[in-house]
Amino acid sequence: MEERDVQIRGYRIRLPVDVFVVASANPEDYTNRGRIITPLKDRYGAQVRTHYPQKIEHEIGIMDAEHHPVPADFKVSVPAFMKEIIAEISRLARRSPDVNQRSGVSVRASIANYESMLANALRRSIVTGEDEVVPRVSDLPFVIPALSGKVEFETVEEGREDQIIDKLIQGAVVAVFNRYYNLGELEQVVNRFKAGVAVEVGDMTPSAEYVALVRPGGRHAGGGGEGWSRAFSSGSSRSSGVPPRGSALEQAAEQGQGRRQSAVPRIADAWTGRY
Repeated sequence: MEERDVQIRGYRIRLPVDVFVVASANPEDYTNRGRIITPLKDRYGAQVRTHYPQKIEHEIGIMDAEHHPVPADFKVSVPAFMKEIIAEISRLARRSPDVNQRSGVSVRASIANYESMLANALRRSIVTGEDEVVPRVSDLPFVIPALSGKVEFETVEEGREDQIIDKLIQGAVVAVFNRYYNLGELEQVVNRFKAGVAVEVGDMTPSAEYVALVRPGGRHAGGGGEGWSRAFSSGSSRSSGVPPRGSALEQAAEQGQGRRQSAVPRIADAWTGRY
C-alpha cells in the first residue's frame, strides 16, 4: 500500500490508495500471540506505547465519565474520598506482587468497582427510604466480585483472591484517610473508643442512626464532639445532608479506631462491623 501498487488477479495496477492503517495490541498479546511481522512493522510510521493514568485525578475523571449512571430519579452524591478509595484500589493492585502484572489492571476495573459501590449505595437508599444515594466505607466489600472478574492473581490457593482484595481495600482506605486527616485531629474520638465506646455499623444502617449517635445529647457525643465535627467538616463531605455526614462519620471511625472483626465478610451476608 505504501508503494500504491495493487494486484488484481495477478495484474499489478498502480492506484492512488487512500487508506490509513492503525493497529493496536495489548502487551500480553503482542509479545506472545501477535507479533507484527518485520516487513509490515517497517511500514508503520510510528509506534505509540500507552500507560495507565499517572495521576489519581485522571483515573477518577475516567470513572466519572464512563460509569453506568444511577437512574436519573435518584439524587447521587459521591464523597471525594470514596472516589479516591476506588481509584487507589486499582493503583495499589498495579503494584501488588499478588496480581498478575502482565495481564494488568485497567481503568475498566476502577469503573466496575465504582459501579458496584454505587449499586449497593442505591440499594441502601431504596431499602431505608433515604432521599440521597451516598456511598460509604461499608459499601467497599461489594467491589470484591467486580474486581475478582477483572484481574488475574498470582496464586492458586482457594479463597486467597478475596484475602488479596481485602488487603488492597484496607490499604486504599488507609492511604486516602491519611490525605484527609491527621490522626491527632481525631484524638478525642480515639479516646472515646479506648474508653470502651462501641458503635455498630453496617451497609444497611440508615445514615440518620450514625448522625444521631454524635449530635449533641447523642449516645457518643460527649468527649468526641470536636473530633466528629472535624470529620464532618473535612473536604471529604461538603454536603450538609444526613447521608453524606454518615459517610464521613463511618470513614473517620474506620481509621480512628480500626475494626475489631474482619473488614470484608462474605458478600452473601449483610456487611456489619463493630468499632
